Amino acid sequence: MIANMQGVRVMDGEVVTVVSGLPRSGTSLMMMMLEAGGMQVLTDKIRTADEDNPEGYYEFERVKQIEQDQSWLEDAKGKGVKMVAELLKHLPPDHTYKVIFMRRKMEEILASQKQMLIRRGEPTDRVSDERMAKLFTEYLERVEAWIAEQPNMEVIYVSYNEVLENPVEEAKRISEFLGNTLNVENMVGVVDPTLYRQRGRWR
Repeated sequence: MIANMQGVRVMDGEVVTVVSGLPRSGTSLMMMMLEAGGMQVLTDKIRTADEDNPEGYYEFERVKQIEQDQSWLEDAKGKGVKMVAELLKHLPPDHTYKVIFMRRKMEEILASQKQMLIRRGEPTDRVSDERMAKLFTEYLERVEAWIAEQPNMEVIYVSYNEVLENPVEEAKRISEFLGNTLNVENMVGVVDPTLYRQRGRWR
């Protein structure tokens, strides 16, 4: 059992665990950690691994259509699912969510996004890094304020950088947030600091 922010108790199996954050913030790594820890994750493997995410993206394409189609949430209960921050506002209020919101040093997010654009042959100079950092920072402040107002959401903020530097402590913290149901040792086992590129292989 867990309690949401209003103190209403719900069964663990009824909760949807949502891994969210900005693109390139470490959401794929977190999904892998949850899976390694023993949580079922909702993915369809349509988006395959590539140079930017060699171990895969852990995405579920129907998530992108949540504004029109929310039926898949029934299958997400008791599981973990990945969702970009922009889509959180479309989560229906008749479900209970535990949100693991990934944070990462802004300069690393920008560098990682730029590297992805370069690999795709897309322009990287449409918006300056300074302007983009300001926009992202302001956006995150709005999202976090919104989450704090949702009575059916609990949230834990996890730093991608801290996960790489202190994986045991962070894995324990995440497992505790999820009711101490995960295998912390297995979670730590999929974190490889030597793959830290921009810095970081995992986005």
